Amino acid sequence: MKKLTVKKNVECMACLECVRACSTAFYKQFHQDLSCIQVVAKGAGAKPMTCIQCGKCAKACENGAITQNPKTGVYMINKKKCIGCGKCVEVCPMKVIVMPQGGPASKCIACGICAKACPMEILEIVEK
Repeated sequence: MKKLTVKKNVECMACLECVRACSTAFYKQFHQDLSCIQVVAKGAGAKPMTCIQCGKCAKACENGAITQNPKTGVYMINKKKCIGCGKCVEVCPMKVIVMPQGGPASKCIACGICAKACPMEILEIVEK
């Protein structure tokens, strides 16, 4: 399974370059609410929150818009099937599914854009 992970023992400096890269790539603007990766405060530092590809979003989607790619294991949202109900957003344990006003929802597809943008190199795409 392909997934975006956070390296251990490397500090996030909360520069938000990963957030900028994600929202700009998919929505053509820098806006934290439009990024499928979030940086949250953790103790005295910061931690990137990433999709763990758990599939809870797919189970919650009554329209069948979220399916798992059989080759990569990544859960993907079919934008044509998504009705913007927000049930996937509600069940996401990492709170990283994006629901722009009017939908459709978006989630991490493990593309690596955020990892390439991180100056600390703490993000990586791995096969698990």
